[in-house]
Amino acid sequence: MYKELNTSVCTLMTPGPVEVEPRVLRAMCTSILGQFDPEFTELMNQTMEMLRTVFQTKNHWAFPIDGTSRAGIEAVLCSIIEPGDRVLIPIYGRFGHLLTEIAERYGADVANIETDWGQVFDPQVVIQEIRKVKPKIVAMVHGETSTGCMQPLKEIGEACRELDILFVVDAVATIGGTAVKVDEWKIDAAIGGTQKCLSVPSGMAPITFNSRVEAVLLQRKKIERGLTDASEPQNQQARLIRSNYFDLSQLMDYWSPVRLNHHTEATSMLYALREGLRIVLEEGLEARFVRHKLHEKALVQGIQAMGLKIYGDPNCKLPVVTSITIPDGIDGESVRRMLLQDFQIEIASSFGPLKGKIWRIGSMGYSCRKKNILHVLGALEAVLIRHKVKVCAGDAVQAALDIYQKEE
Repeated sequence: MYKELNTSVCTLMTPGPVEVEPRVLRAMCTSILGQFDPEFTELMNQTMEMLRTVFQTKNHWAFPIDGTSRAGIEAVLCSIIEPGDRVLIPIYGRFGHLLTEIAERYGADVANIETDWGQVFDPQVVIQEIRKVKPKIVAMVHGETSTGCMQPLKEIGEACRELDILFVVDAVATIGGTAVKVDEWKIDAAIGGTQKCLSVPSGMAPITFNSRVEAVLLQRKKIERGLTDASEPQNQQARLIRSNYFDLSQLMDYWSPVRLNHHTEATSMLYALREGLRIVLEEGLEARFVRHKLHEKALVQGIQAMGLKIYGDPNCKLPVVTSITIPDGIDGESVRRMLLQDFQIEIASSFGPLKGKIWRIGSMGYSCRKKNILHVLGALEAVLIRHKVKVCAGDAVQAALDIYQKEE
C-alpha cells in the first residue's frame, strides 16, 4: 500500500523552486471553476492587469503560459522565429545556451557572442555586435541564475528599438525580486517564472509582449480547423507557427474577450498565480525590491565574515542569487547533502564549467526572509566545520545581525 503523501518541511534556499507563500497554497485548494465561467474569466482578467503592473508595462498582452518557465520562453521564440531568421543571443551562462538551442530548433540562424561565466556584457559590446549582425531578434537573459549575475538591459533595448529589432528578455529569475522595466527598457517580449521571486509553484510562465510582436503574430495566425466553420474557406497559412500548444496568436484569442478555446486552463495554478501577484502588489514593488536587497546584503556579509568568497563580478551581482566559491579540497555535494539531511536546508550547485566549483543560495520571494538567512548561515558554518574547513566560527550570523540591526 502506498502511504498518504506527507512531504518533509524544508528551508528552500535554491535559485528555484523556493518556498511557496502559505496564502498561495491556500488559494490552490479552492473550488474548481469552469474555464468559461464568468467568475473564472474575471480572475483571468485580474491576472492580466496585475502582470502588467509587475512587468512595469502598458502592454495589452500579459498572460501566463501553462507550463514551466521554459514553456514561456519557447512560446515567445517559436511564435516570432521563422526559418532563416537571424537571431543574436549573447551568452554569459547556462540559460543563454538554452535560448540558443530553442531558437535553433525553430530554424533560426543564430549568432552568439560569449563572455566568461561570472561576468556580463558591456552593453556597448552587444550593441556593436547588433550593428554587425543585423538580426531580426536579440534574445538575452536578464538574471543568470547559473552564475548569479545580472545583465544591464536599458541601452541594449534602446538600440534594438532604434534599429527596428525585436528585443526578447528572459526575466524568469528577476520578475518580482528586482526591477524589470519592460516599457522603459524597450523590451518587446519578456518571460517570467512563477517558482522564483513570485513564490508560486512551478507550472506557469507569465509573459508580456507589445504591439510590435503582435504584428508578427497576426501575420502568422491560423485558427484550428476544429474551431472554424466548415463552410468557410480554410486559411492556408504559409508562415505557420510550428507549435500548436505554444502558438501565441491562438493564445491571444483565448485570453481576449473572444475566449476562443485553445486548451483547458490550469485552474488551480491560475488561482496560485493570481494570489502570488496580489501579494506582490500588496507589499509594493519598490518595498519588495528593497527587502530582497536587505537580505542579500545580510547574506553576503555573513558569507564573507565566515571567510568564504563570493563568486563573480560584484558589480553585476544578481540580487536574488548569491554564488559562493567552494573552498579547495572540499566536496561541495557532501556539504549540500549534510545541509539537507541534518538541517533540512537545500542550496544548489551549478552547471557546466561551474559544476563543483560554486554553491548558489537563492534569496527569493517568500524564502527571502531573516529567519532563513540566519538559518542558512549558521547551518553552513556548522557543516563546513564538520568538513574541516577553517572558518571564522560565530562571525557569519553576527555579521548578518549587524546588517539587520543597522538597516531594519
